[in-house]
Amino acid sequence: MGGNSAEREVSLSSGEAVYNALKNQGINCFKFDWSGDNLDQLWAQKFDKALIVLHGRGGEDGAIQQQLENRQLAYTGSDSSASKQCMNKASTKAIWTKHNLPLADSVTTSVGQIVPEIDFPLPWAVKPILEGSSIGISKVEDKTQLDSALKIAFQYDDTVLIEQWIEGDEYTVSILNGKALPVIQIKVKRGFYDYESKYHSNDTQYLCPCELSNADEQKLQKIAIQAFTAINAKTWGRVDFILDQNNTPYLLEINTVPGMTVHSLVPMAAKAAGLSFDELVLAIIND
Repeated sequence: MGGNSAEREVSLSSGEAVYNALKNQGINCFKFDWSGDNLDQLWAQKFDKALIVLHGRGGEDGAIQQQLENRQLAYTGSDSSASKQCMNKASTKAIWTKHNLPLADSVTTSVGQIVPEIDFPLPWAVKPILEGSSIGISKVEDKTQLDSALKIAFQYDDTVLIEQWIEGDEYTVSILNGKALPVIQIKVKRGFYDYESKYHSNDTQYLCPCELSNADEQKLQKIAIQAFTAINAKTWGRVDFILDQNNTPYLLEINTVPGMTVHSLVPMAAKAAGLSFDELVLAIIND
C-alpha cells in the first residue's frame, strides 16, 4: 500500500481496510508502505503472497508486479505485462479497438509535439495517459481552452490523450474471478466524476441497482468481461463506461487495482452480489 503516485492517500486507505479484513479472518499478515525506494525492507520479510492495493504508477503499471515476478513471489491481480498495458490509456484503447469494442474517438500528443488534427466534435476530454482517479483531466468546450488543458495534463505525464467528450451517465462494472458484479451508476453533483467526487464528496450518488433494464445491464457486463479479457487482466478489476442519451455504451478505462476504501465501488458491487468486504478480500487473495 502507499506508493509514491498521485493516488498515495487513497492507497493507504485501501491498504488499511484490506489489512483489517485479513486480520478479521485470522490471516497472518502485515502492512507494507512502499515509498518507492524501500523494497529491500519487504524482501527481508517472509510472506506467501502479496495483496497489491497500490493505486496508480508503481502499483498499477506493472512495476511492483515485475519486482515480485523477478523473485518468483505470488501476488494478487493482473501480471506485469497486462498491468502495464491497462495503465496506459492509449495502449488500452489500441487493444480494445482491435477487438471492436465501443470507444470514443481520440488522438494522442506528447510534450513538444504539434497536436494532431482533431476531426471529432467538441467538447473534448484531455487526460494524461498514465494517471488514474481522474487526475489531470480537463473538459475542453472551446478550442481556446486546449492549451490550458494540455498544460494541466502535462504536469502528470509527457503523453496526453485528447478524446471526444461523451455526454451521458457514468457506469462501472466490477470484475471478480471471471464474473461481472452488479453494475453501479454514478451520479455527480459537480461536472464529472473527478478526484474530488470520488474520494471527498458526500454528494456523489452510487446507484445499485443501477436503474438500467436487465438487458442493458447484461450488455454492459458482457462488454466489461470482453474488455477485461482482451487486455489479459486477471482476478479482479473495474471497467468504466459512459452511456450517451441513446444508451450507447462507450468504454472509458480499466482499473486493475481499484480502490478498496469506504467510498470505493468494487466493495459496493460485491455487497450487492452478497459478498461482505471480508469475503471480497478473501476471494481476491485466494484466486
